[in-house]
This record gives sequence, structure tokens and C-alpha cells, in this order.
Amino acid sequence: MTALTAIGDGLREGFFMFWETFWALVLGFGLSGAVQAFVTRGQMERALGREGEGRLGRATFLGMVSSSCSYAASAMAKSLFAKGADFTAAMVFMIASTNLVLELGIVLALLIGWQFTASEFVGGILMVALLALVSRFTLPHSLVESARRKLEPGHATPGEHQHADMPESAGSSLAPLRVRIRTLAGWSDAATYAMADITMLRREMLIGFGVAGFLAALVPTHVWSIVFISHQGVLTSVENAIIGPLIAIVSFVCSIGNVPLAAALWKGGISFGGVVSFVFADLITLPLLLIYRKFYGGRLTLWILGAFWLVMSVTGLVIGALFSFLHLVPTTRPIQIVPESFAWNYTAVLDVIFLVVLAALYYLYRNRSHFGGGVGYAIDPVCGMQVEMATAPAQAEYQGNVFWFCSDRCHTKFARMPTRYAKGDLAGQTTEASRSREDAMKNPEQSEETVVDVVCGMTVVPSTAAAHRSQGGSEYHFCSLGCAETFDANPSRFAGVESERS
Repeated sequence: MTALTAIGDGLREGFFMFWETFWALVLGFGLSGAVQAFVTRGQMERALGREGEGRLGRATFLGMVSSSCSYAASAMAKSLFAKGADFTAAMVFMIASTNLVLELGIVLALLIGWQFTASEFVGGILMVALLALVSRFTLPHSLVESARRKLEPGHATPGEHQHADMPESAGSSLAPLRVRIRTLAGWSDAATYAMADITMLRREMLIGFGVAGFLAALVPTHVWSIVFISHQGVLTSVENAIIGPLIAIVSFVCSIGNVPLAAALWKGGISFGGVVSFVFADLITLPLLLIYRKFYGGRLTLWILGAFWLVMSVTGLVIGALFSFLHLVPTTRPIQIVPESFAWNYTAVLDVIFLVVLAALYYLYRNRSHFGGGVGYAIDPVCGMQVEMATAPAQAEYQGNVFWFCSDRCHTKFARMPTRYAKGDLAGQTTEASRSREDAMKNPEQSEETVVDVVCGMTVVPSTAAAHRSQGGSEYHFCSLGCAETFDANPSRFAGVESERS
């Protein structure tokens, strides 16, 4: 086999893995975008900020309906913890958001079988329970309190945007959400979330499908036997379940990008439980461990690594044994993971349909300002994720423009090389309100007056504000529902703030 032939085989295998799962990816990202647009980050923070026995259940559910990106999940978990959520609940949210999501399950089913989808959802619930148990008996309270003090406003990372604490009550009105669901503005925001997630995860997916294609096409089976013990009964199960997370740590591929790698490992000979533990371990890849160290400190990060590795390995072992007992483990392994050529079948039909869906999402995303969307949102210039400005973990100002970020990681990368990211469509990113402010400065006699959002300090135009409130005879206008909900929790705190017209 020549080098060019080998490269061609690897690229072909990777492409057809992508082709086989394209429609599922668009469906998953589309549904995730809708949930993120209509269930605000502020609502999630309030739900997990409440005490009670149901907090882990709430964390699991909210994780399931949030973005599947590991980096976004880690930033959200840190924000939840900083605002008072239980540390274990924050970790559970992170596990659920990367392992109990629809797109992951569909792609697993398409590439290696429905049994792996079932194992992920059953195993995900088991992993949540095991983490709660491990946390109860091994999590040092002193490390948690030290990490929480580090994240308090007075110790925030430079450039991190601080907002008023979210209320503990979750009793906000759902009426604004019902209205948004019926508007093109709301759906354009949902489309922007979907396109932003695709943009943010494109590198992981490219690496995942590319590397998996080369592994599946070029690595002989006997090579895998050097890495994975086989035909040794219990020893095989234990070794594979332990080595699975290790491969994930050094692969650097997280989120949905590790599913094609799991398919290549399954073809290569790793056990069923080993595949399960590998897929779960996208939360302890080396880049994420470095992020945890920055968030929580070195000692708590070591606990996260040890606890997650233990829980993931034990979950893989238990799920492998359970599915074997139930005769649900596939008895044969694929000679090839995907077809070698195009065929006009249900996959092709679905791919064509969802190519049209993707085009519609892109159209809504590119024209969101025309449909009234984008109010209260910004695009992270580093990773492309859409963030709520009222609850963004960090922000920075550069050359007179303000940028918002989904995580401290993106803010740090921007700070190191601002000229690389502060350009193109994202330079001086603005909402409808701030665009109106610019128009007002140019044409003061023809433009509507603007007011200040008393919660976050942003300038908004009353007619295009995301929310409005009346208090003490005064009218207040807000850039986002998150700011309005913060105001609702304690109006007296903000009612005395002057909301002068610009």
C-alpha cells in the first residue's frame, strides 16, 4: 500500500463516517440551539442555586438540554458553582451536558449500534449516582470552600464581567418565553445558537472524524491487541475500562468528536465497557484539566481527575457486565464502520433533507438582526459561541469595542492575541440596542432615545428592549430576559439606580 493510497483510504473512511451521521448532527445541534434560546442561562442558575434533595436531578435534566460542548459545559458549571450551586451538582450538570444529549446518542447508534446509545443513557444515570456517592465520602469540604472563595467577585479573573447574583427562586414568568417561541426573532436566536455550536465544535469534529478514519482504515487488528488485553475474562474488562479514559485524556478530542474515535476503538478490539468509559471520559482530556486547575485550583482538579476516572471506569465495568448479562452486547465487530461508496438509501435522503434544514438555520443566523434577533446576545470572537451578555463569564474591551466570552479560556486567548480575533464580522459586535445607539449618535433628530439597563449598565432602545418593567412610577428597560429576571428578584436594589436617557 502506497502512502497516497493509505491517505486516501483514511480520508474516505472519515468522510463516510461524517456522511453517515450528518443528518443526526444537524438535528441534534438544531434542537440544542432551540433549548438554549428558550431556556435562559439565568433560569438554569436559579434552578441549581436552590437547595434540596432534587438538585442533582435538576442538574441532570438541565445538562441534558444544554449545549453538548465540553468547554461550554465546564464554563457553565463554574458559573453555577460561583453563584452558589452545590459543587457536586455543578459536576453532575457537566456530565449530563456532554453524555446525556440527543446528538451523542444518535451518532453512536448510527456508527456502532443502538446498544451503545442505550449504554450511554443508562450509564450516564449510573455515573451521576456514583459521583454523588464518591463526593459524599471523599470530597474535601475545605477544597470546595477554597475554590468558591477564589471565584467570589473580589477574586474574579481579570476581565471577568460581574453581574448581580441570580435569585434563588425559580418562580419567574414563562410568558416571555411563550412569546419568543412564536416569533422569528426567537427562532433566529435559536439558529444562531445552533450555528455557533457547530462553529465551536468544528475542530473537534474534524479531528475526531479524521483520526477515526485513519485508525479504522490503516491500523491492523494485531496492533490494537498490544494496547487492549483480550480473551482474559474479568482482567480484560477491568484493563479496558481503565485504559479507555487514559486514551481520552491524551487524545485531546472531546464532545461529540470522540464518538468516531470510539467506533474505531470498537472495531480495533476494545471491550464494550471500555468503549463506554472512553466516551464518558471526554471531560478529563488534558486541555479541560488545565481549565479546571485555573477554575478550582490544583488540588481540587486532582480530585476531579481521580473521581471522574474512577466513576467512568466503574460505570464502564458495570454497564459492560449488565449488558452482557442481558445479551445486549453485539456479538460481532464491524469489518468496516461505514459504506465504501454513496448509495441512494434512507441516509442519503435524510442528509439531503437536513442539508436544507442547515441552510435554513444559516439563513436565520445571518439575518437575525432583520428578524429582530440578537438582542442581549453576543458572539464569542474566539470560539464562535453565542452568549448572553447579562450572564457572560467574561468580557473585554479592545479599541473601543466590547467583546463577550463563553469562558475564561476564550477570554485568555483573546487577551494574548486580540488582533487575531477582533476583526471581521465580530469586530465591535453589537446588539440591536447598541446599533440603535450608534444611529442615534449619527442622526440624533431622527433616532429614538436610548436608556441604560440598570442591572448590567448596557444601553438599550426602549422599543427594541428584550424586557420592560414598571416600578415606583418609573419604567425600566432591559437588554435581556436575564437582566429583567435579576431585577424582578430584588427591584428595590435597582429601582434607585438612575436610568437616564442618552
